[in-house]
Amino acid sequence: MLEIQNWGLIDYEKAWERQKEIVEDIQKNRSRNVLALCQHPSVITIGRAGSSNNVIADEKFLSSLGIKVIYNDRGGDATLHNPGQLVGYPIFNLSAYKEDLHWFLREVEECIIELISNYGIKGERIEGLTGVWVGGNRKICAIGIHCSRWVTSHGFALNVVNNLSEFNFIIPCGIKDKDVTSIRKEVGTDIDMNEVVIKCINVFEHHF
Repeated sequence: MLEIQNWGLIDYEKAWERQKEIVEDIQKNRSRNVLALCQHPSVITIGRAGSSNNVIADEKFLSSLGIKVIYNDRGGDATLHNPGQLVGYPIFNLSAYKEDLHWFLREVEECIIELISNYGIKGERIEGLTGVWVGGNRKICAIGIHCSRWVTSHGFALNVVNNLSEFNFIIPCGIKDKDVTSIRKEVGTDIDMNEVVIKCINVFEHHF
């Protein structure tokens, strides 16, 4: 059984602290698997493989918009979170499933592919690149995971109805020749965020 937590719109650093608390509890007790869903005010995060060179916008300009640049311990490079993007943190005890991080990443990708298929969008993988893509070159979902003692943290960021122009502040995931997209952009109409959350929960409960 999955424990679902909906954190609503929450500051990125506060959410990271909550993740750490849950990870510590699961590492001690091995009795929970938590899927936390939320949205974040605009923030840029850079993972372990990332570089500040992939933040294009000037630091003073970002500061004037209230956008922080935060380095964290997930896999991956630079990404951006903002309202209207569904962020999911699957904090799972992989020992209860399979002690294989590559398997887990592919499962999370499959969950997102299944989720967006509800909107008539064909999600794809690109060999060598983690995440979910549309049309071969438009990223709709970024995925970056941390795993310690077979407990995962961080997760996925699915663009639903968020402001994609803010991605111009970075080189998403350090990939220069790809674009970003969202469910709203692909279907051409507005999307009910609460409906996406419910569909996301259903898909993850089915897979995990």
